[in-house]
Amino acid sequence: MSVQTSIGRPVVPRRRITQRTRDNIAGFLFITPWLIHFFGLIAFAMLFSLGISLTETDLLTGYRFIGVNNFVRMWNDPLFWKSLWVTAYYTFALVPTSIIISLIIALLMNQKVALLGTWRTLFYLPSIVQGVAVAVLWGFVLNPRFGLINVTLRQMGIEGPRWLYSEDWAVPGLIIMGLWGAGGAMLLYLAGLQGIPTQLYEAAEIDGANSLRRFWHITIPMLTPTIYFNLLINIIASFQVFTQSYVMTGGGPNNATLTQVLYLYRKGFLDFQFGYASALAWALFLVIMVFTILVVRSSESWVYYEGELKK
Repeated sequence: MSVQTSIGRPVVPRRRITQRTRDNIAGFLFITPWLIHFFGLIAFAMLFSLGISLTETDLLTGYRFIGVNNFVRMWNDPLFWKSLWVTAYYTFALVPTSIIISLIIALLMNQKVALLGTWRTLFYLPSIVQGVAVAVLWGFVLNPRFGLINVTLRQMGIEGPRWLYSEDWAVPGLIIMGLWGAGGAMLLYLAGLQGIPTQLYEAAEIDGANSLRRFWHITIPMLTPTIYFNLLINIIASFQVFTQSYVMTGGGPNNATLTQVLYLYRKGFLDFQFGYASALAWALFLVIMVFTILVVRSSESWVYYEGELKK
């Protein structure tokens, strides 16, 4: 029954804005600068890159439309497959190793030991050093004649490999260098460990569970969100590895460390084949997207969120 005024017009009740709507509006306002940046710069650049991937151009003499010829050329390019193999080898060797080592460090840093704050700082600091500086430093560490690793091995009576000068050992050398930044993931694991309720461990101990069972059935499940995050971020970052191979080896020896991004850089900024370089960039994007989707979809079966009921 509508309310009537003295002149006979109905009064329309005001529509109240719910708290959820206010929160949504506030959230969109906070991310507006990022949205402007994304759609104005990143999305535009991606669409422009997709466009020139269908052309032959050096950005100076104009564009000649060639359709999917760049992608056909890429499919038949042995260096593309070589760079893809090197990148995949680096990624799938580094990522699980880094996750395991950073988790072990976090477990150690979660104990009550002397100078704990100092140890945590020492393990974390390498992860904030800039990539070029790290690459130069590790170029000396991995030097086969006077590098720290080979000098140590020589004192133990072991002849060390030639590392970055060997086709077989160059990528393992880059992988060892990649473990240098495990402190960043360690900090995330440490935060996750300190967020696990102690009541769970106490209840398991009362039930007679030993340390290994408590670790496997309590610590690991409660850390799966952190493991999932590190896994996803590390896969995306490792597929885009560039600085190490560019600074330390230039892709050598004999293209043994030629990564996808380094090959893309060569074609785009050394050979000025921007159309082909854009096609390589989109191929890398698709590869990363496929593995990202696989990790995200698989997470439903192994990632546990506290308070979530599994069907």
